[in-house]
Amino acid sequence: MSARFLRAWRGGWGRGRGRGHGTPPGEAPRREEPPWRVLFFGTDHFSAEILRALQAARVPRPDQLVDHLEVVTLPPSHSKVLPVKKYAEQFQLPVHIWPDVGSCESFDIGVVASFGRLLSEDLIRKFPYGMLNVHPSYLPRWRGPAPIIHTVLHGDTVTGVTIMQIRPKRFDVGPIIKQEEFAVPPRCSAKKLEPLLSKEGANMLIAVLHNLPESLSKKKEQPKEGVTQAPKVTIAMSCIQWEEQTAEQILRLHRALGAMMPLKTLWMGCSVKLLDFEEEEMLPDFTDKVVAEKEATPGLVLYHKQLKILIIRCKEGWVGVRSIIHKKKLTATDFYNGYLHSWPQNNSQTALKNCRFQTLKLTTVKKKPKGSPNAQNNCDTVFSNA
Repeated sequence: MSARFLRAWRGGWGRGRGRGHGTPPGEAPRREEPPWRVLFFGTDHFSAEILRALQAARVPRPDQLVDHLEVVTLPPSHSKVLPVKKYAEQFQLPVHIWPDVGSCESFDIGVVASFGRLLSEDLIRKFPYGMLNVHPSYLPRWRGPAPIIHTVLHGDTVTGVTIMQIRPKRFDVGPIIKQEEFAVPPRCSAKKLEPLLSKEGANMLIAVLHNLPESLSKKKEQPKEGVTQAPKVTIAMSCIQWEEQTAEQILRLHRALGAMMPLKTLWMGCSVKLLDFEEEEMLPDFTDKVVAEKEATPGLVLYHKQLKILIIRCKEGWVGVRSIIHKKKLTATDFYNGYLHSWPQNNSQTALKNCRFQTLKLTTVKKKPKGSPNAQNNCDTVFSNA
């Protein structure tokens, strides 16, 4: 038997797919019903919720869904243990660090949630039922590693969760096994949306595992229309573009990214971070009146003494900020007393024009070859203002 044919046979594409039909020595026969043997691939808090549901499905009872569970995760990032690894260790589940995946031949199915690595065809074929991915979007919208963030960033009112079968070489293109829509709560942040979708995804996965062969038999290909991409988040995305973005766009940016990376801007040539944004309708009505006779330049900063808040002009509208990081964390009042109080905000147009935040642009400078003059150990990030 050739290696290629053997791989196809293991993956269920060849003949002899039933229980005990020519099972190679050392491999468990393919099961036709629960409980399943599951190898789970995951990393973050979203995937930890899926793993928690699989662990709960191991409880011995007449309708037990999972009887063996192991975990594959990524190496720790910046010495921080990933949530999935913490959870696996808590419940004493065997853990493999990618690219080590252990002996896949002893499992019925692989389950992936927020893993972020392309999986090879050889790996996928080792599982008799293939591999399932729990993806937090209504595919084909928001294919890629950051669907929840892009859902919030683009102001979607409806999202969803998709259980799909993984295909090699490309992310999120496989056939749909189960799919449900989910309404996005008004002004919901990515941080708040993630646990809602993870619980939904966990419930959907358990429903699929209850009748796995039938669920797989009803799979359907994704539509070719409506495909959008959700690329990885970069630091540059957190830089506010006062001249280009409206108040609503900046607030959506804060809801999408604020929990993981505060929004950034420039103040007098220094990079600062803005925290604790206020919704536009919560701001006082006086703003347009204050600058009615002056130039309302994007980035213009005003201070409201009664509300103790910074109010900043956008391309359209205003946003409010209650605290800022400028060398250290400052309240809006601290920032006003230390940096704005000396500016005659209510007098000349020149003063108002200069009293503003400016767009921060991040430029990556490639390091020079080792040993060359001014060689650097890492790429430098250079700040410039627009």
